[in-house]
This record gives sequence, C-alpha cells and structure tokens, in this order.
Amino acid sequence: MTHRWTAHARHILDAIAKIRRIEARGDITQDDILYDAALRNLQTLSESTQRLPEDLKALAEEIPWRAISGFRNIPVHNYLGNIDPITVHKVIQEHLHPLEKRLTEWLKNSDEQG
Repeated sequence: MTHRWTAHARHILDAIAKIRRIEARGDITQDDILYDAALRNLQTLSESTQRLPEDLKALAEEIPWRAISGFRNIPVHNYLGNIDPITVHKVIQEHLHPLEKRLTEWLKNSDEQG
C-alpha cells in the first residue's frame, strides 16, 4: 500500500485540531463566526476522507466513512446556509474522536513500517 494517503490523514488530524481550538474559543452553536470556521474545517476534513484508500477504510468499520464523505456536500452545495449548528456540534462531539484515534493509529503504524 502506498503511503500517499498519509498527507490526507495528517490534514484530517490538523482540521480536527483546529476544530478543537475553535470550540475552545466559544460555543459554535451561539457564535456564527466560530460556527463558520468549524464548518469549513469539517468540509475540508470530509473531502480528505475521500482520498483515503478504500482498503484502509475497510479496516475501520466503526467509522461512518460514507456519512463523513457525504457531509462535505452539505456545506458545499447548501448555498442558503440553513445547516443546523446543533447538528454540526453533535457531529463534532460524536465522530471526531474515533476518527482521530484511528488515523493516529494508522499514521503511527505507517511510520513504523517505514
């Protein structure tokens, strides 16, 4: 397996770290600037998951890859901006930690294998 995916995995981890810093500044459900910043990072994170190899993603069935990938289309194509901030906050709270944990594990194994 090629290690080209590692750049995308690192990008996803960077986006997760940014989202955590955004949330540390305030409540994204109450502050539209913080919400927009978090949403943008979720968008780029979801796009990067599309660049991860399918055989690698198959090893992590607990991650809702299709839903994460599909999430990208919501902010990109929803021009009226009526995305529910509470739902976005819930996505962040429920899905980022397992994704972060799995990608960190994969990158560690990748680095060990050379």
